[in-house]
Amino acid sequence: MYIRYMNSKLFRGTLDTIILTMLRDNGKMYGYEITKSVKEKTNGEFKITEGSLYPALHKLERKGYLEIHLLKVDNRMRKYYSLSKKGNKAVKEEITEIQSFIHSLSLIVNPNT
Repeated sequence: MYIRYMNSKLFRGTLDTIILTMLRDNGKMYGYEITKSVKEKTNGEFKITEGSLYPALHKLERKGYLEIHLLKVDNRMRKYYSLSKKGNKAVKEEITEIQSFIHSLSLIVNPNT
């Protein structure tokens, strides 16, 4: 995982939420498509490596948050990921949790605003 300006520990703690949100917003996506979309949405600030993405996807799959769809593209099988019902519920909870965290953190780092 490469983050140009942001602490990679902070990013790692939000990777699952980022993946779930990308799938919520875009539907069915394959791995490279997820990394490309995150990079584009953040103007290159967040770059997810394969070494970070695929273990996170496998973990989310084991939790039952993802559904897998294999499609043949250009004579190759491509694995697409989408949210399961459990994943749709989880992404809502994850986003609520991270928004609450960001709000509380801003009270500490910007106490006068």
